[in-house]
Amino acid sequence: MTAEREMAIASSADVVAVRQAVRSVAVETGLSLVDQTKIVTAASELARNALVYAGGGDVRILVVENGPRRGLKLVFSDEGPGIPDIEQALVDGWTTGTGMGLGLSGSRRLVDEFDLISAPGKGTTVTVTKWAR
Repeated sequence: MTAEREMAIASSADVVAVRQAVRSVAVETGLSLVDQTKIVTAASELARNALVYAGGGDVRILVVENGPRRGLKLVFSDEGPGIPDIEQALVDGWTTGTGMGLGLSGSRRLVDEFDLISAPGKGTTVTVTKWAR
C-alpha cells in the first residue's frame, strides 16, 4: 500500500501523471469506481488550477484511516498569488480566467472533505479527502 507520495505540478504532463497516480492509489485504497472517478476528477481540476493560476505547485497523496474506514487524502500546495476572496472563489461560475468557474466548487462537491487555505501573496493549499464506502 502506498503510504504517501509527493509529486510536482509544473506542466500539463504532470497534471496527467497526477491523475494516473491518484487513480492507482484510489484503486489500492478500495474506492468504488464511481468514487475513483470523483477523486480523479477533483485531482485533475485542482492540479490544473495550481498550474494555470500559480505557475505550478505540488500534491501529496496519502492513504488515511479513521477507525475501520480507509480513504484517500490529497494536499495541493502552491506559492502563487493566492485567492483574495475564498467565498467568492467557491461560487459556481466565478472565475478569474477563461474557464467555466467550476474547478474549486466542483471539486468540493466531488469529495467528502474539502479545506481551502489561501491569502493574497501567500499561495494556496487545498486538502480533499474521499472515503471508501
